[in-house]
This record gives sequence, structure tokens and C-alpha cells, in this order.
Amino acid sequence: MDFIIQNFQEFLTYTGFANATAGNLIMILVGIVCIWLAIKKDFEPLLLVPIGLGIILGNIPFRTDAGLEIGLYEDNSVLNIFYQGVRQGWYPPLVFLGIGAMTDFSALISNPKLILIGAAAQFGIFGAYMIALALGFEPNQAAGIAIIGGADGPTAIFLSSKLSPNLMGAIAVCAYSYMALVPVIQPPLMRLLTTKNERVIKMKPARQVSQTEKILFPIIGLLLTTFIVPSGLPLLGMLFFGNLLKESGKTTRLAKTAGSSLNDVIVMLLGLTVGCSTQASEFLTLNTVKIFALGALAFIIASASGILFVKLMNVFLPKGKKINPLIGNAGVSAVPMSARISNNLGLEYDRHNFLLMHAMGPNVAGVIGSAVAAGALLGFLN
Repeated sequence: MDFIIQNFQEFLTYTGFANATAGNLIMILVGIVCIWLAIKKDFEPLLLVPIGLGIILGNIPFRTDAGLEIGLYEDNSVLNIFYQGVRQGWYPPLVFLGIGAMTDFSALISNPKLILIGAAAQFGIFGAYMIALALGFEPNQAAGIAIIGGADGPTAIFLSSKLSPNLMGAIAVCAYSYMALVPVIQPPLMRLLTTKNERVIKMKPARQVSQTEKILFPIIGLLLTTFIVPSGLPLLGMLFFGNLLKESGKTTRLAKTAGSSLNDVIVMLLGLTVGCSTQASEFLTLNTVKIFALGALAFIIASASGILFVKLMNVFLPKGKKINPLIGNAGVSAVPMSARISNNLGLEYDRHNFLLMHAMGPNVAGVIGSAVAAGALLGFLN
């Protein structure tokens, strides 16, 4: 009888009730809120549902000294094996492969000057980098935080896994959170920085892009970008590879796999393991608060830079070729969310002014730009 009682008492020490902390409960609540936002408010459910459940899963309390091999940071655990895709940077290039296989670069090819808008939006990254340095973060940490301004979760994970792995959980959750909040953050900023007359500017329809141009674009784009920043090769190489699969016309099955089933599996594992990495002891710190504040600032600077750069371009463009500044927000790489916001806001002021295809130009340029920026920071700081 004493043996049974002793074993039962020992069992109780393994339960979550015996090991729970206030931090665990707070983070579990955060995970529930993420799931609620995804389902109730439709804020990027494909991202927030896995991340939200991952946050809950990563904060289930247990005895860390028991050698159960179940925790994210315990060698040989299933979660640790999944986490290596984040820690070693395997998942982000595979996500970029899927993005490339799903993306049509026609809007950018037909109007190449739109790439300048995507480049201008990267000011958010470098502006936040300088501010993070001023706040006392080390250069490597500042770079990982600043990349949040590109609104590109996979790029943020890739760079932080290389430069600031100790902050990767907070950076990843922050990046994906602001990606999900694009519909909340960007519209007020767009209204603030544009006039009513600018919002109703109508742009000429994009020219038809030939199949040859579509095939040449990923090859030329790969050569140009990787010769400038070879350190961006994992992301840029997979992005353009996926696009070549799509546009070649001969590898449709591979493109569909990369853009659908493979991408879905990677996004699930990425979201879940990123969420699991937000354990209360590591996540609930003053640095996390700073990261979220800097991430918001970087994202706002990036969005504003794209809009203001379009206004500057319009000073030099003739009357019939002016660009609607509402597509400037799409310079961040939240594809296609920010492009849809450009379109929706344009229709709000003129129900015949469709901006979606025009906004896709700077939007896909932003994907390339954020990867180039990450490669530049990695090459400079590694």
C-alpha cells in the first residue's frame, strides 16, 4: 500500500498542475487568443492556428529534469526533430519554393519600375536596424529584429536562426503576427499619407507578358540577385526555382506539388514549432516587448516608405503615367495580403478602380527585396 501511495505521489509531481507557472498560463491564454483571431476574425488562419496551438503545446508544464524527451529543446524528442527545420533554417527556403511556384511575376515584368517600390519598402528594415542598435541590441540581434519590417515570416526565421537564435521565437511570432495584422495596420496609414485625388488615380492596364519573358525572368533574376548577395542564395534560389517550375510549362506537376501539398506541410510544421518555441521562461521578457515594439515600427516605416516613394516618383512622371500611391503599401512582402488591401482601398474611393494587378508588382518585388536585404545583412554580419 505504501508503495502505491509513494508511486501516486511521485506521479503527481509529473503533472502539469504541479509544474505550472503564471507564465505558462499567460502564454496558453496568448495561444488561445491567436486561435480566436484566426477563426473568428479570419486573421491569416493558415498561420495563426498552427502558431496558436504551438504556443499552447510549448507551454504545457512538465518536469524538465525527468528525462521524458518530450520538450522542444530536449534532444531526440519529436518536437525537437521538427524544430531543427526552424533552428537549422530548412523550412524557410522550402516555403520560398512554394511561394515561387504560386507567384505570377507578370505585373512586375510588364512594369519593371515597380521594383523600385519594393526596394523602397526595405527602408523599414534598415531603419529598424539602426533603432535597435540605439536601444542596446547587439548587431546580430538588431538584424534579426529589423527583418520583421519586411513582413516576411520565413525570411525573419531564416535570418534570426543564423544571427540571433536566442531571439528567434519572439522574432518569428512577431513577424507572423504583423503579417496577420496587415489589414488592421496598413489602411489607416495609407489614408493618412495620401490625398483623395491621389487615391483615385487610374493606372493604365499592364501590357501582355510573353511566355518567353516569364521563363527568362527567374533565370535572370537569380543571376542578378545572387551575384549581388550570394548569402541570399538559399531563399532566392528556391524562390526562382519554384517560379521556373511554374512558368516552364513542362513541370506543372512539380509546381503544383511545391505550391500546394509540400507548402502546406511545411507551413504547418513551421507554424507549430515556432509557436512551441515561445516558452514562458524565454518569451516573457523585456526584450520580447522591445522586439514587438520595434517590429511594429519597422513594419510602419516599410509601409510608409513604399507609399511616400510612389508620391516622389509621381513628381517626375508625366500625367498619363502616374502611379496610384495606394499600391506603395504593397512593397512589403506580405503576398498577396497587402496587394488586396491596395485594391480594396482603391475600390472604396472609386468602385471602378481595380489596383490588384498593379499592386502585385511591388508586392512580389518586396518578396525579392526582403530576401536580398536578409542576404546583405547575413553577409555583412555573419
